[in-house]
Amino acid sequence: MFDAMFKPEKGHDWITEEHEMFAEQVRRFMEAELKPNAERYRKQHEVDREFWQKAGAAGFISPSVPEQYGGSGAPRSFDAVVAYEAGRTGDASWGQGIASIVNHYMLAYATEEQKMKYLPKIASGECVPAIAMTEPGTGSDLQNVKTTAELKGNRYVLNGSKTFITNGATCDLIVVVAKTDKTLGAKGVSLILVDTKDENGNPTKGFRRGRRLEKLGLPGQDTSELFFEDVEVPANAVVGDAPGMGFIFLMQQLGWERLAIGVGAVAAMDFMLQETLNYTRERKAFGKRIFDFQNTKFKLAEAKSKLEVCRAFVKDALGKLDRDELDATTASIAKWYCSQMQCEVADECLQLHGGYGFMMEYPITQAYADCRVQKIYGGANEVMKELIARSLDT
Repeated sequence: MFDAMFKPEKGHDWITEEHEMFAEQVRRFMEAELKPNAERYRKQHEVDREFWQKAGAAGFISPSVPEQYGGSGAPRSFDAVVAYEAGRTGDASWGQGIASIVNHYMLAYATEEQKMKYLPKIASGECVPAIAMTEPGTGSDLQNVKTTAELKGNRYVLNGSKTFITNGATCDLIVVVAKTDKTLGAKGVSLILVDTKDENGNPTKGFRRGRRLEKLGLPGQDTSELFFEDVEVPANAVVGDAPGMGFIFLMQQLGWERLAIGVGAVAAMDFMLQETLNYTRERKAFGKRIFDFQNTKFKLAEAKSKLEVCRAFVKDALGKLDRDELDATTASIAKWYCSQMQCEVADECLQLHGGYGFMMEYPITQAYADCRVQKIYGGANEVMKELIARSLDT
Protein backbone atom coordinates (compact mmCIF):
# COMPACT_ATOMS: atom_id res chain seq x y z
CA MET A 1 0.00 0.00 0.00
CA PHE A 2 2.72 2.47 0.97
CA ASP A 3 4.81 2.09 -2.17
CA ALA A 4 2.03 3.34 -4.44
CA MET A 5 2.80 7.02 -3.78
CA PHE A 6 6.12 7.46 -5.59
CA LYS A 7 6.29 4.49 -7.91
CA PRO A 8 6.59 5.27 -11.64
CA GLU A 9 3.30 4.62 -13.38
CA LYS A 10 1.38 5.50 -16.50
CA GLY A 11 -0.39 8.83 -16.24
CA HIS A 12 2.12 10.32 -13.81
CA ASP A 13 5.18 10.86 -15.98
CA TRP A 14 6.72 13.21 -13.41
CA ILE A 15 7.37 10.24 -11.10
CA THR A 16 10.74 8.68 -11.95
CA GLU A 17 12.86 5.82 -10.70
CA GLU A 18 14.85 8.49 -8.84
CA HIS A 19 11.72 9.34 -6.82
CA GLU A 20 11.27 5.70 -5.91
CA MET A 21 14.92 5.25 -4.91
CA PHE A 22 14.92 8.49 -2.93
CA ALA A 23 11.73 7.43 -1.10
CA GLU A 24 13.41 4.16 -0.13
CA GLN A 25 16.43 6.07 1.21
CA VAL A 26 14.24 8.39 3.28
CA ARG A 27 12.22 5.41 4.52
CA ARG A 28 15.35 3.61 5.74
CA PHE A 29 16.56 6.78 7.42
CA MET A 30 13.26 7.21 9.27
CA GLU A 31 13.35 3.61 10.41
CA ALA A 32 16.91 3.95 11.70
CA GLU A 33 16.94 7.49 13.09
CA LEU A 34 13.38 8.61 13.84
CA LYS A 35 11.43 5.60 15.04
CA PRO A 36 13.88 4.49 17.77
CA ASN A 37 13.90 8.04 19.19
CA ALA A 38 10.31 9.10 18.53
CA GLU A 39 9.08 8.57 22.09
CA ARG A 40 11.95 10.60 23.52
CA TYR A 41 11.33 13.38 21.01
CA ARG A 42 7.68 13.46 22.02
CA LYS A 43 8.58 13.76 25.69
CA GLN A 44 11.16 16.51 25.17
CA HIS A 45 8.94 18.28 22.59
CA GLU A 46 11.69 18.58 20.00
CA VAL A 47 14.05 16.48 17.94
CA ASP A 48 17.76 16.44 18.71
CA ARG A 49 20.14 18.69 16.83
CA GLU A 50 21.98 15.58 15.81
CA PHE A 51 18.88 14.40 13.97
CA TRP A 52 18.77 17.63 11.94
CA GLN A 53 22.45 17.25 11.09
CA LYS A 54 22.09 13.61 10.04
CA ALA A 55 19.07 14.50 7.89
CA GLY A 56 21.05 17.32 6.32
CA ALA A 57 24.06 15.11 5.64
CA ALA A 58 21.76 12.60 3.93
CA GLY A 59 20.28 15.32 1.70
CA PHE A 60 16.77 15.18 3.13
CA ILE A 61 16.31 18.77 4.35
CA SER A 62 16.70 20.60 1.05
CA PRO A 63 16.48 18.20 -1.89
CA SER A 64 15.04 20.87 -4.20
CA VAL A 65 17.62 23.52 -3.27
CA PRO A 66 20.20 24.00 -6.05
CA GLU A 67 23.63 22.49 -5.49
CA GLN A 68 25.36 25.87 -5.25
CA TYR A 69 23.31 26.52 -2.11
CA GLY A 70 23.94 23.15 -0.49
CA GLY A 71 21.01 21.14 -1.84
CA SER A 72 20.62 18.46 -4.48
CA GLY A 73 18.94 20.47 -7.21
CA ALA A 74 16.05 18.00 -7.48
CA PRO A 75 12.50 18.88 -8.58
CA ARG A 76 10.15 20.23 -5.90
CA SER A 77 8.33 16.91 -5.73
CA PHE A 78 11.35 15.46 -3.91
CA ASP A 79 10.44 17.71 -0.96
CA ALA A 80 7.09 15.95 -1.01
CA VAL A 81 8.82 12.57 -0.83
CA VAL A 82 10.43 13.62 2.47
CA ALA A 83 7.13 14.95 3.84
CA TYR A 84 5.33 11.75 2.87
CA GLU A 85 7.90 9.32 4.27
CA ALA A 86 8.10 11.30 7.51
CA GLY A 87 4.31 11.31 7.84
CA ARG A 88 3.82 7.64 7.16
CA THR A 89 5.98 6.70 10.16
CA GLY A 90 2.95 7.60 12.27
CA ASP A 91 4.65 10.62 13.83
CA ALA A 92 4.07 13.76 11.81
CA SER A 93 6.05 15.98 14.18
CA TRP A 94 9.34 15.92 12.36
CA GLY A 95 7.95 16.20 8.85
CA GLN A 96 6.06 19.40 9.63
CA GLY A 97 9.02 20.94 11.42
CA ILE A 98 11.66 20.35 8.78
CA ALA A 99 10.05 20.04 5.34
CA SER A 100 11.06 23.15 3.39
CA ILE A 101 9.67 25.48 6.02
CA VAL A 102 11.73 28.45 4.81
CA ASN A 103 13.60 27.26 1.72
CA HIS A 104 10.93 28.07 -0.85
CA TYR A 105 10.72 31.71 0.28
CA MET A 106 14.49 32.08 0.21
CA LEU A 107 14.90 30.45 -3.18
CA ALA A 108 12.13 32.44 -4.82
CA TYR A 109 12.82 35.89 -3.42
CA ALA A 110 16.04 36.23 -1.41
CA THR A 111 19.02 38.13 -2.71
CA GLU A 112 22.07 36.17 -3.78
CA GLU A 113 23.86 37.29 -0.63
CA GLN A 114 20.97 36.05 1.55
CA LYS A 115 20.85 32.71 -0.23
CA MET A 116 24.56 32.12 0.15
CA LYS A 117 24.50 33.11 3.80
CA TYR A 118 21.63 30.90 4.95
CA LEU A 119 20.66 28.14 2.54
CA PRO A 120 23.83 25.98 2.84
CA LYS A 121 23.55 26.04 6.64
CA ILE A 122 19.86 25.11 6.49
CA ALA A 123 20.56 22.30 4.03
CA SER A 124 23.28 20.84 6.26
CA GLY A 125 21.11 20.94 9.38
CA GLU A 126 23.42 23.44 11.05
CA CYS A 127 20.79 26.19 10.94
CA VAL A 128 17.26 25.43 12.15
CA PRO A 129 14.82 27.84 10.47
CA ALA A 130 11.38 29.12 11.43
CA ILE A 131 8.83 31.40 9.84
CA ALA A 132 6.91 33.68 12.20
CA MET A 133 3.53 34.56 10.74
CA THR A 134 0.79 34.02 13.32
CA GLU A 135 0.09 36.51 16.09
CA PRO A 136 -2.24 36.18 19.08
CA GLY A 137 -4.87 38.46 17.54
CA THR A 138 -4.57 37.88 13.80
CA GLY A 139 -4.59 34.15 13.02
CA SER A 140 -4.86 33.76 9.23
CA ASP A 141 -5.24 37.52 8.65
CA LEU A 142 -1.62 38.14 7.64
CA GLN A 143 -2.19 41.55 6.06
CA ASN A 144 -3.13 42.92 9.48
CA VAL A 145 -0.15 41.72 11.52
CA LYS A 146 0.77 44.04 14.37
CA THR A 147 4.50 43.30 14.50
CA THR A 148 6.37 46.30 13.13
CA ALA A 149 9.79 46.85 11.57
CA GLU A 150 10.65 50.56 11.57
CA LEU A 151 13.55 51.78 9.49
CA LYS A 152 15.89 53.93 11.55
CA GLY A 153 18.98 54.93 9.64
CA ASN A 154 20.48 51.79 8.16
CA ARG A 155 18.70 49.37 10.50
CA TYR A 156 15.18 48.05 11.06
CA VAL A 157 13.86 47.94 14.62
CA LEU A 158 11.35 45.11 15.24
CA ASN A 159 8.64 45.10 17.89
CA GLY A 160 5.84 42.58 18.35
CA SER A 161 5.00 39.02 19.28
CA LYS A 162 4.28 35.77 17.47
CA THR A 163 2.66 32.51 18.54
CA PHE A 164 2.27 28.91 17.31
CA ILE A 165 5.74 29.10 15.73
CA THR A 166 7.11 25.76 14.55
CA ASN A 167 10.77 25.40 15.61
CA GLY A 168 10.35 28.53 17.73
CA ALA A 169 12.28 27.24 20.76
CA THR A 170 15.23 25.89 18.81
CA CYS A 171 15.51 28.02 15.66
CA ASP A 172 18.64 29.89 14.60
CA LEU A 173 16.97 31.91 11.84
CA ILE A 174 13.47 33.42 11.77
CA VAL A 175 11.67 34.87 8.76
CA VAL A 176 9.44 37.40 10.51
CA VAL A 177 6.27 38.74 8.91
CA ALA A 178 6.18 42.41 9.92
CA LYS A 179 4.76 45.77 8.88
CA THR A 180 7.40 48.10 7.48
CA ASP A 181 4.67 50.64 6.69
CA LYS A 182 1.59 50.61 8.93
CA THR A 183 -0.39 52.87 6.58
CA LEU A 184 -0.39 50.59 3.52
CA GLY A 185 -2.24 47.46 4.66
CA ALA A 186 -1.09 44.40 2.75
CA LYS A 187 1.37 46.53 0.75
CA GLY A 188 3.18 47.42 3.96
CA VAL A 189 4.03 43.83 4.89
CA SER A 190 7.63 42.65 4.60
CA LEU A 191 9.61 39.52 5.42
CA ILE A 192 12.53 40.21 7.77
CA LEU A 193 15.43 37.85 8.45
CA VAL A 194 16.33 37.67 12.14
CA ASP A 195 19.26 35.68 13.49
CA THR A 196 18.57 34.48 17.03
CA LYS A 197 22.25 34.90 17.92
CA ASP A 198 24.68 37.70 17.12
CA GLU A 199 28.06 37.30 15.45
CA ASN A 200 29.60 36.42 18.81
CA GLY A 201 27.13 33.63 19.48
CA ASN A 202 25.20 35.57 22.12
CA PRO A 203 21.38 35.82 22.12
CA THR A 204 20.21 38.65 19.87
CA LYS A 205 19.41 41.69 21.98
CA GLY A 206 15.68 42.20 22.43
CA PHE A 207 14.72 38.77 21.11
CA ARG A 208 13.07 36.44 23.57
CA ARG A 209 11.51 33.00 23.30
CA GLY A 210 8.29 32.50 25.21
CA ARG A 211 6.51 29.37 26.33
CA ARG A 212 7.02 26.06 24.64
CA LEU A 213 3.35 25.42 23.89
CA GLU A 214 1.54 22.25 24.98
CA LYS A 215 -0.53 20.97 22.07
CA LEU A 216 -3.25 18.40 21.47
CA GLY A 217 -1.02 16.59 18.97
CA LEU A 218 2.42 16.71 17.35
CA PRO A 219 4.18 16.53 20.72
CA GLY A 220 7.58 15.96 19.12
CA GLN A 221 7.33 19.25 17.26
CA ASP A 222 8.78 22.33 18.92
CA THR A 223 6.07 25.04 18.91
CA SER A 224 6.61 28.29 20.80
CA GLU A 225 5.90 31.96 21.36
CA LEU A 226 8.40 34.59 20.18
CA PHE A 227 8.85 38.18 21.33
CA PHE A 228 10.68 41.08 19.69
CA GLU A 229 11.46 44.17 21.75
CA ASP A 230 13.52 46.75 19.82
CA VAL A 231 15.35 44.01 17.94
CA GLU A 232 17.73 45.62 15.45
CA VAL A 233 18.62 44.05 12.11
CA PRO A 234 20.46 45.51 9.09
CA ALA A 235 18.40 47.15 6.37
CA ASN A 236 19.48 44.38 3.99
CA ALA A 237 17.74 41.80 6.22
CA VAL A 238 14.51 42.29 4.25
CA VAL A 239 13.98 39.18 2.11
CA GLY A 240 14.80 40.02 -1.47
CA ASP A 241 15.67 43.59 -0.46
CA ALA A 242 11.98 44.20 -1.22
CA PRO A 243 10.09 46.08 1.53
CA GLY A 244 6.33 45.88 1.10
CA MET A 245 6.39 42.69 -0.96
CA GLY A 246 6.00 40.27 1.95
CA PHE A 247 2.27 39.67 1.60
CA ILE A 248 2.63 38.91 -2.10
CA PHE A 249 5.53 36.56 -1.35
CA LEU A 250 3.44 34.75 1.25
CA MET A 251 0.44 34.34 -1.03
CA GLN A 252 2.58 33.06 -3.89
CA GLN A 253 4.36 30.43 -1.78
CA LEU A 254 1.58 29.25 0.53
CA GLY A 255 0.40 26.96 -2.26
CA TRP A 256 3.28 24.56 -1.67
CA GLU A 257 2.72 24.59 2.08
CA ARG A 258 -0.94 23.74 1.58
CA LEU A 259 -0.14 20.97 -0.87
CA ALA A 260 2.42 19.64 1.63
CA ILE A 261 -0.38 19.39 4.19
CA GLY A 262 -2.28 17.29 1.65
CA VAL A 263 0.79 15.08 1.18
CA GLY A 264 1.02 14.65 4.96
CA ALA A 265 -2.66 13.73 5.09
CA VAL A 266 -2.20 10.96 2.51
CA ALA A 267 0.83 9.66 4.43
CA ALA A 268 -1.11 9.62 7.70
CA MET A 269 -4.07 7.82 6.11
CA ASP A 270 -1.70 5.23 4.68
CA PHE A 271 -0.25 4.66 8.13
CA MET A 272 -3.60 4.60 9.96
CA LEU A 273 -5.23 2.21 7.52
CA GLN A 274 -2.31 -0.22 7.70
CA GLU A 275 -2.29 -0.06 11.50
CA THR A 276 -6.02 -0.76 11.59
CA LEU A 277 -5.78 -3.60 9.10
CA ASN A 278 -3.10 -5.22 11.26
CA TYR A 279 -5.15 -4.77 14.42
CA THR A 280 -8.47 -6.02 13.04
CA ARG A 281 -6.81 -9.09 11.49
CA GLU A 282 -5.22 -10.06 14.80
CA ARG A 283 -7.87 -9.02 17.35
CA LYS A 284 -10.82 -11.34 17.91
CA ALA A 285 -14.31 -10.76 19.30
CA PHE A 286 -17.19 -13.21 19.63
CA GLY A 287 -15.03 -15.98 18.23
CA LYS A 288 -13.86 -14.35 15.01
CA ARG A 289 -11.51 -11.68 13.76
CA ILE A 290 -12.77 -8.12 13.99
CA PHE A 291 -11.86 -7.83 10.31
CA ASP A 292 -14.46 -10.49 9.45
CA PHE A 293 -17.42 -8.41 10.65
CA GLN A 294 -19.24 -6.72 7.79
CA ASN A 295 -19.21 -3.34 9.52
CA THR A 296 -15.42 -3.52 9.82
CA LYS A 297 -15.02 -4.33 6.15
CA PHE A 298 -17.34 -1.51 5.13
CA LYS A 299 -15.52 1.03 7.32
CA LEU A 300 -12.14 -0.05 5.99
CA ALA A 301 -13.46 0.08 2.43
CA GLU A 302 -14.64 3.64 3.03
CA ALA A 303 -11.24 4.59 4.47
CA LYS A 304 -9.43 3.03 1.51
CA SER A 305 -11.67 4.91 -0.93
CA LYS A 306 -11.06 8.26 0.76
CA LEU A 307 -7.33 7.59 0.81
CA GLU A 308 -7.05 6.70 -2.85
CA VAL A 309 -9.16 9.66 -4.01
CA CYS A 310 -6.86 11.96 -2.04
CA ARG A 311 -3.75 10.19 -3.30
CA ALA A 312 -4.82 10.61 -6.91
CA PHE A 313 -5.56 14.31 -6.47
CA VAL A 314 -2.33 15.00 -4.60
CA LYS A 315 -0.22 13.15 -7.16
CA ASP A 316 -1.79 15.18 -9.93
CA ALA A 317 -1.11 18.37 -7.97
CA LEU A 318 2.53 17.37 -7.41
CA GLY A 319 2.92 16.98 -11.16
CA LYS A 320 1.64 20.54 -11.53
CA LEU A 321 4.11 21.66 -8.87
CA ASP A 322 7.05 20.26 -10.82
CA ARG A 323 5.76 21.92 -14.00
CA ASP A 324 5.26 25.26 -12.20
CA GLU A 325 1.53 24.98 -12.88
CA LEU A 326 0.23 24.64 -9.31
CA ASP A 327 -2.53 27.19 -8.78
CA ALA A 328 -4.01 28.49 -5.54
CA THR A 329 -7.33 26.71 -6.04
CA THR A 330 -5.75 23.29 -6.52
CA ALA A 331 -3.54 23.79 -3.46
CA SER A 332 -6.53 24.91 -1.38
CA ILE A 333 -8.55 21.85 -2.44
CA ALA A 334 -5.64 19.56 -1.55
CA LYS A 335 -5.31 21.19 1.85
CA TRP A 336 -8.94 21.24 2.99
CA TYR A 337 -10.23 18.06 1.40
CA CYS A 338 -7.31 15.80 2.27
CA SER A 339 -7.14 17.07 5.85
CA GLN A 340 -10.89 16.56 6.20
CA MET A 341 -10.63 12.99 4.90
CA GLN A 342 -7.64 12.38 7.17
CA CYS A 343 -9.70 13.33 10.22
CA GLU A 344 -12.61 11.14 9.11
CA VAL A 345 -10.32 8.16 8.51
CA ALA A 346 -8.62 8.73 11.87
CA ASP A 347 -11.95 8.67 13.69
CA GLU A 348 -13.12 5.45 12.06
CA CYS A 349 -9.76 3.70 12.47
CA LEU A 350 -9.60 4.61 16.13
CA GLN A 351 -13.17 3.35 16.61
CA LEU A 352 -12.20 -0.02 15.18
CA HIS A 353 -9.51 -0.30 17.85
CA GLY A 354 -12.17 -0.15 20.56
CA GLY A 355 -10.91 0.77 24.02
CA TYR A 356 -7.32 0.33 22.94
CA GLY A 357 -7.80 3.24 20.55
CA PHE A 358 -8.04 5.48 23.61
CA MET A 359 -4.67 4.36 24.96
CA MET A 360 -1.63 6.46 24.03
CA GLU A 361 0.54 3.35 23.76
CA TYR A 362 -1.26 2.50 20.52
CA PRO A 363 0.05 4.40 17.44
CA ILE A 364 -3.47 5.05 16.16
CA THR A 365 -4.14 7.24 19.20
CA GLN A 366 -1.20 9.55 18.50
CA ALA A 367 -2.12 9.70 14.82
CA TYR A 368 -5.68 10.68 15.81
CA ALA A 369 -4.40 13.49 18.03
CA ASP A 370 -1.95 14.71 15.40
CA CYS A 371 -4.48 14.97 12.59
CA ARG A 372 -6.75 17.62 14.07
CA VAL A 373 -4.40 20.54 13.46
CA GLN A 374 -4.28 19.71 9.76
CA LYS A 375 -7.61 21.50 9.31
CA ILE A 376 -6.28 24.60 11.06
CA TYR A 377 -2.72 25.50 10.11
CA GLY A 378 -1.65 26.57 6.64
CA GLY A 379 -4.88 28.57 6.56
CA ALA A 380 -8.00 27.23 8.24
CA ASN A 381 -10.19 25.04 6.04
CA GLU A 382 -12.89 27.70 6.11
CA VAL A 383 -10.38 30.07 4.49
CA MET A 384 -9.57 27.41 1.90
CA LYS A 385 -13.23 27.14 0.96
CA GLU A 386 -13.46 30.90 0.63
CA LEU A 387 -10.48 30.90 -1.73
CA ILE A 388 -11.96 28.08 -3.79
CA ALA A 389 -15.30 29.87 -3.98
CA ARG A 390 -13.65 33.01 -5.33
CA SER A 391 -12.34 31.01 -8.28
CA LEU A 392 -15.93 30.11 -9.18
CA ASP A 393 -17.02 33.74 -9.53
CA THR A 394 -14.91 34.64 -12.54
